[in-house]
Amino acid sequence: MNGIYHGYRAPQDGAPTLVFANSLGTDLRVWDRVVAELPEGWGILRQDKRGHGLSQDTAAALSIETMTDDVEALLDYYGIGHFTGVGLSVGGLIMQRLALRRAGTMTHLVLSDTAAKIGSPEIWNPRIETVLASGIQAISDAILARWFAPGYDAKEDFSMWRLMLERTPAQGYADVCAAIRDADYTAELKQIQQPTLVLCGSDDCSTPPELVKATADGISNASFVTIADAGHLPCVEQPSHFTTLLRDHVAK
Repeated sequence: MNGIYHGYRAPQDGAPTLVFANSLGTDLRVWDRVVAELPEGWGILRQDKRGHGLSQDTAAALSIETMTDDVEALLDYYGIGHFTGVGLSVGGLIMQRLALRRAGTMTHLVLSDTAAKIGSPEIWNPRIETVLASGIQAISDAILARWFAPGYDAKEDFSMWRLMLERTPAQGYADVCAAIRDADYTAELKQIQQPTLVLCGSDDCSTPPELVKATADGISNASFVTIADAGHLPCVEQPSHFTTLLRDHVAK
């Protein structure tokens, strides 16, 4: 819909619906292992951000706000009422905005490896320039080292994640980098009222635990948990632990 590739599974018998938002450089498959461990009757909405996966590249300016618009359009298209928002990295920024826009229907919020402000222009601008000039392959080793805990590169599926990253269109990746660079929702954290679970991989070098915890501290009704032996993508490295925490949170 509107150039956004997405997948939806309707809930059964009053089960909860989870709405997922992905990290930079990944597509909706980043949630596969978590979804596989959720009850079959739970509702699931996943989508690829613009310029990622099978979604079309951006047209004009892209921002966290316009990516949130895309999620809202899907919510309206499927008539989704109450739901839990689950956001990873830049997906967490999107879900922070959605928590305020849909305050009456988002019942719970889960933020993983994210913050109200991630990085600075001094970090993002050189990355954007490099990707546009030389492609994502020029920085993929450094990114993958931050994505995973030490030793994960020896696992059989590591090459799949490399390919997912490197096949992301350079312009789409750069546009999302710029959107992250320009976003700062620190002042709005206190407005989030949903029960919020904030997670972070203990070995996350992209959004370190202390940064993620500071975001949790800014939300009045939030709890913070670190997940051992995981980097920036605990939903990939420790899906069972991630899913248990998610299910317990939604049940509250």
